[in-house]
Amino acid sequence: MIALGSERELEREAPALWAALSPLGRRLAGGAVEAGVRAGAEAAGGALAGAPALGLPEVRRRWRGWQRRAGPAAASTLPCTTVGLTHALSLVADLFAGPGRAVAVPQPFWGNYRQCFETRNGARLLTAPAYRGGRFNPHAWSEALADEPAGEPAVAIVNIPSNPGGYSPAPVERQVMLDALVEEAGRRPLVVLCDDAYAGLVFEPGIPAASPFWDLAGAHPNLVAVKVDGATKEFSFFGGRVGFLTFALEPDGEGAPALEAMVERLVAATLGAPAAAPQEVLLAALRQEDIEREVEAVRALLAGRYRALRDALAAADPALLHALPFNSGCFALVELPEGLKSDVHAVRRHLLDRWDTGVISLEPRYLRIAHCSVDEAALPELVRRLEGGVGEVVG
Repeated sequence: MIALGSERELEREAPALWAALSPLGRRLAGGAVEAGVRAGAEAAGGALAGAPALGLPEVRRRWRGWQRRAGPAAASTLPCTTVGLTHALSLVADLFAGPGRAVAVPQPFWGNYRQCFETRNGARLLTAPAYRGGRFNPHAWSEALADEPAGEPAVAIVNIPSNPGGYSPAPVERQVMLDALVEEAGRRPLVVLCDDAYAGLVFEPGIPAASPFWDLAGAHPNLVAVKVDGATKEFSFFGGRVGFLTFALEPDGEGAPALEAMVERLVAATLGAPAAAPQEVLLAALRQEDIEREVEAVRALLAGRYRALRDALAAADPALLHALPFNSGCFALVELPEGLKSDVHAVRRHLLDRWDTGVISLEPRYLRIAHCSVDEAALPELVRRLEGGVGEVVG
């Protein structure tokens, strides 16, 4: 066994991150690591030989280049490779969300956040409306944490473009959101987890497409920016299960190796290492000179589907379907009328049984449409069926 010996460097370079660590994170920082784990990781590298616990070195380097292709100036570590984005989210929960830790997330949210943070790690999910008066609520995270004592560390999950909402804030809304998060960091060590699963999938002009991570990194001494992204949506590599976890530290600083070693220990203790074969497939894509053109072609395809759904919902009966703001990602939310004769889940079942139409139902009165999975020409018919089914239930 050899001591990590770099926890003091991490505390010195990133005191807010150190203060925000969960009990498990503290044990990882202060523990020891098998000498063979790191040595074996550094020696590995090919698809046949297996992969290091943090991923193939060239994949990590090239993904960092992909993240920074527009030239963001903020510090960022070499990304740690994970087995999909859910694994990356779970690692963040292990590091920063121990029992009782407050985790702020706008409602409605992707259900697996509850599994990663609350069920698995004992954290408390605190919510506030993602939309208020039919508009994006940029203060949702501060509202969720309003009753938490000052000085207590917390986590804020920022999922933009959002699942299930499919929304990215306009420039003014985005700045209000960023300012509110920085202000919250003035009250406590705040880990802001940027879930960038749908990064780049923005379909309206003038809507910022860059991750909030780049604005939040270094924005306040108490703010710890963390980025989760991957090839699943960005490269349409859905079965590959290649995700990444990135922190707002310089890769050659003193704290980054300690943080990397902590993640490495978690991966080694659970999965051993991410599979090499899908990393090699992603690596081949990252080496292509025209990869940005191919990614843009997929975005353009999805943009056509988005526009078809946007226009069809605009023509729908507002007494039956009210579309919440959406402009990006893969989804849209429609809100059903108040005073339904049955709950939203019964509406979903009716649509499936009577209209052969499958959507996701969410409390209190939302239906989620996955326009990414429907041909552009079929989306007006989808909206027609939604109108018909909801009309039958409303009566």
